[in-house]
Amino acid sequence: MRVAALVLAAGSGTRLRATLDGAPAKALVTLAGRSLLARSLDALAAAPEIEWIVPVLPAAALAHWPRVRDEVRDAAKLLAPVVGGAERQDSARAGLAAVPSATTHVAVHDAARPLLRASDVSRVIAAAAEHGAAILAEPVRDTIHRVANGRLAATPPRAECWAAQTPQVFRIDWLREAYAKALVDGVIGSDDAALVARLGHAVQVLPGDPRNFKITSAADLRLAELLLAETA
Repeated sequence: MRVAALVLAAGSGTRLRATLDGAPAKALVTLAGRSLLARSLDALAAAPEIEWIVPVLPAAALAHWPRVRDEVRDAAKLLAPVVGGAERQDSARAGLAAVPSATTHVAVHDAARPLLRASDVSRVIAAAAEHGAAILAEPVRDTIHRVANGRLAATPPRAECWAAQTPQVFRIDWLREAYAKALVDGVIGSDDAALVARLGHAVQVLPGDPRNFKITSAADLRLAELLLAETA
């Protein structure tokens, strides 16, 4: 098993950047003095199972890459960044094309989840090695309604509802087939696990860490700062 990781950092995060430091990409916004991207790269680099890491950036952020690379404590696993696409899966497909040919499994992580723990990376990789596909997720705490035209349409049992996290890890052939199938069918998936599951492959779900949340607002950033301060 040889694992490469894609770190998706091509999202613009316009609202978050407008309220903070105006970085050219959300992943370059700083958290306690270091970018979200650098923190995510650190967590993946610390997982011994990962050999290579491909950052996927917007074109406007490429000039900032040398600074980000200098922020990463162990940059030896980092490959050259690639430019992402219009949709998340376009960015992931671009990153997938840049992994070394020896890669057997791929971990896909959102750079906007900077509090990822290396131990969770190792857990989900181990599960993917056994099952072919695995993700981190957290049971939802609230009742979830499906709404159509402003009205409640269905209420799935809460025990069956989990909020997906990243990294998500897959056999590379499954992931390539999933992207190709989605492209042909015109399907835009909200995450990679949904695209792989469309092929009929079972995706193993592991309990994730509540701290591995996605930063989408200034409030999320403040919460992450508090959590980092508690563990300092």
